[in-house]
Amino acid sequence: MRISDYIEQSFSNLRKKKLRTFLTTSGVMIGIGALVSMFSFGKGVQKNITDNFEELDLLNYIAVYPPSEESLLPQSSPKVDDNKQVPALNDDFIKELTQLEGVELAFPEIRFPALVKFKDKQKFCFIQVFSAGVSRSGFLKIRAGKHYTAGDANSLIISDTLLRRMEVKDMQTAIGEEVEVSTLKLDSDIINPANIASVMQGDKLPFSQESYTFTIVGVAERMGFGGTMPLRSDVYIAPVASKKMKKVLLTNIRDFFQSPQQAKGYSAVSVKVSSVGYIDSVKAHIEDKGLKTFALIDQLGKIKTAFIFMDMFLLAVGMIAITVASLGIINTMVISILERYKEIGIMKAVGASDKDVKKIFFFESGLIGFTGGVFGLALGWVVSMLINQVANYFLARQDVPYIDYFSFPWWFCLGAVLFSILISLLAGIYPASRAARVDPVVALRHD
Repeated sequence: MRISDYIEQSFSNLRKKKLRTFLTTSGVMIGIGALVSMFSFGKGVQKNITDNFEELDLLNYIAVYPPSEESLLPQSSPKVDDNKQVPALNDDFIKELTQLEGVELAFPEIRFPALVKFKDKQKFCFIQVFSAGVSRSGFLKIRAGKHYTAGDANSLIISDTLLRRMEVKDMQTAIGEEVEVSTLKLDSDIINPANIASVMQGDKLPFSQESYTFTIVGVAERMGFGGTMPLRSDVYIAPVASKKMKKVLLTNIRDFFQSPQQAKGYSAVSVKVSSVGYIDSVKAHIEDKGLKTFALIDQLGKIKTAFIFMDMFLLAVGMIAITVASLGIINTMVISILERYKEIGIMKAVGASDKDVKKIFFFESGLIGFTGGVFGLALGWVVSMLINQVANYFLARQDVPYIDYFSFPWWFCLGAVLFSILISLLAGIYPASRAARVDPVVALRHD
């Protein structure tokens, strides 16, 4: 028999029992649909994370810390000689870093808390200090307006997220508007013997507020990553603007405990290289000076391992539905053998071999798997898109941008259909073998 004959006969046999075939195929369809939805969600999460890393060039950044920050870094950071003269993280060191091969830019991590008042709304946020060169290097993605200049002491860039929190819908309308920025400063009048008891009890804090007026010149996408710690900054100003402000720097709380003998400098410096190929050489140069480094790419292996475990978990859950569908295929094929017992005997009596009989049942199982796989893939896609739309609808009300939480690469779609066919063929092994063992003499006598 030709392959086309097997396919034609299989379709004919399955059409004879439409309801049973529909229910069995539906079981496969639901199983594949569940597997597709869960696995595509895992792939969607991975894609969003890796795409964001690549879009922001986060894998190309190295954070540099003084040796005192050792406990904050991964245990893989090398030990250094305590007696070694370690350079301070100052402007001279930053200039030296920019001379290294592969280094595109280096800048200090300067961040401080503040209250930002725009019209009648006031919000707490962190202000990041960036030079005009760093701002224009692509580090900040401007959505409206423009970047500030190097000598601009009265301008700032605000994040789109902070504006949404202040109920500003049209980002363009914020350009040219004034905002009031209030910072904390150490108040020497409070720190005196008369108030020391109140300070110790927390009734009085040794801080007071200082207010400044700025003009919004640009609106940028909110940064999701900081070098020293995963804080999100919502306002960006130039160094010349920062110098005129009285403030408490909270890039790192350890700044308050820095000893007088310790070399003064920034708490951290961020270094951007042109490609990940320069990461190791630049890190080696920095660590050779006794400084500590952290690169996100070093943690990429752990992130991928976590993705693998997540995929395995989702696959295990989806396999439960596939197992149930496989049992339905076996049940359908076995019942079909009992109903077609005499028919099988006639086929073998007229010359059909055991191999021919096996192929007929294998083709029937394969057709159920193919049909269930195709419709299961469609079901999984529809359900996933529905969940994605509902999730984004509610998240949009919280000012969260639209995100595709599910991913359907072509190889995954093709693999889902092939996997459905494979599972169906495996489920058809026992029924096909049982059909091939039918004795034609006994079958012809069967009533």
